[in-house]
Amino acid sequence: MQGAVLSIIVPTFNERDNIPRLVEALDACLAGVEWELIVVDDDSPDQTAAVVRVQACANHRVRCLHRIGRRGLSSACIEGMLSSSAPFVAVMDGDLQHDERLLPDMLKVLLQGGYDIVIGSRYMAGGSIGEWDGMRALTSRWATRLSRPLVPAGLTDPMSGFFAMRREVFDRLVRRTSGLGFKLLLDLLASSPHPLRFTELPYEFRSRQAGESKLDSQVAWDYCMLLLDKSVGRFVPVRLVTFCFVGGSGVLIHFSLLWVLHRRLGCSLSGDRVLPR
Repeated sequence: MQGAVLSIIVPTFNERDNIPRLVEALDACLAGVEWELIVVDDDSPDQTAAVVRVQACANHRVRCLHRIGRRGLSSACIEGMLSSSAPFVAVMDGDLQHDERLLPDMLKVLLQGGYDIVIGSRYMAGGSIGEWDGMRALTSRWATRLSRPLVPAGLTDPMSGFFAMRREVFDRLVRRTSGLGFKLLLDLLASSPHPLRFTELPYEFRSRQAGESKLDSQVAWDYCMLLLDKSVGRFVPVRLVTFCFVGGSGVLIHFSLLWVLHRRLGCSLSGDRVLPR
């Protein structure tokens, strides 16, 4: 039996209801292609890993990488890619919001040899963010602007989580990546010492079929840490930057409180005691 030409890496956390639909959709759109699905599950409480194993028993193309004690979308994708031997790898979400029908076109472009990476874009002509509300659209636009200094000019969707690339390119870059946060594409582009040859294909971002969105304050924090690591991490460890930021915030709050006590409440300071005038 011939090995897979395309490995599709899907990081999951509580996506059990979407997995059977995803496998069915991939079967339909990748007819005639030797592919495999590697689901990297971060020990989902809803037993996503068990559902993947059931699918694997019925379909030899499906396998599960079950991580225990580790979390993180980018790191999950990296481990999934490392476990693959296919010459081409793709990354997509397990919630069916990425249009799997774009995968054959991505593979075709890569097989032609002119590009290192093919990116699914929501923002180029023909693409769409679908039914996002105003706040999510605004957040995405701001996150995209913040990433601009780190990505090649002309890229319309640096925040995309849907892309395919040559395995050899990933192997060259993997030791440079930080694995922080949830935007592996941005990590890869910012980690490359030379600009990657890229092209984008438009697609419409679909609504989630089942489960709940993973977007929260932790995701925003992880994104900021990734930006810091890729911008100043080569000069100053990002942990030191965050330590100084947190410590500096504490000092600012402390002196602001002292100013209010002294200037607004009429208290005078004597040693380490606050005495009324």
